[in-house]
Amino acid sequence: MNEVTKKWYVVRAAGGKEKKAKEYIDNEIKRLKLEDYVSQVLIPTEKIYQIKNGKKISKERIFYPGYILIEVALTAEIQHLIRNVTHVSGFLGETKGGLPVPLRQSEVNRILGKVDELIDREEEIITPFFTGEAVKVVDGPFNGFNGTIEEISEDKKKLKVMVKIFGRKTLLELNFVQVEKE
Repeated sequence: MNEVTKKWYVVRAAGGKEKKAKEYIDNEIKRLKLEDYVSQVLIPTEKIYQIKNGKKISKERIFYPGYILIEVALTAEIQHLIRNVTHVSGFLGETKGGLPVPLRQSEVNRILGKVDELIDREEEIITPFFTGEAVKVVDGPFNGFNGTIEEISEDKKKLKVMVKIFGRKTLLELNFVQVEKE
């Protein structure tokens, strides 16, 4: 069989149902033996780290919520199949009754480059804190003290917290994991 020309398209999916829609698309492609026409079905995601209750929690966040990327040689059969998958509402950029518009190679490179960059990137903690916020110290020698955030150092993952100790205000430098919101 001749090598078919595949292009990248963006498929609109119901928000929060991207993974389920991808699973349905993959299953239909296998069931109908269309693997020669479809190279990849991707949901660009990034790994983020949050601190909740003093523990570091890893989460995967979808980079483009509501969208799935698919590399496919778009035939009428495949177009029909994808449009009729549960949680899919069609292709991005299609005109009424017309063909879907493929992504330009520069767009694909930017999106896939961004995904690769996110995979390679060091863990990132989303700071749930902001200056002036009231916090409670939950770890270390000042456990149980309450204070307010004076300064946030993102790169060091530290906070400067003003705490009252024996009636005097004292500035403490604490790690993100040592405090929690009140």
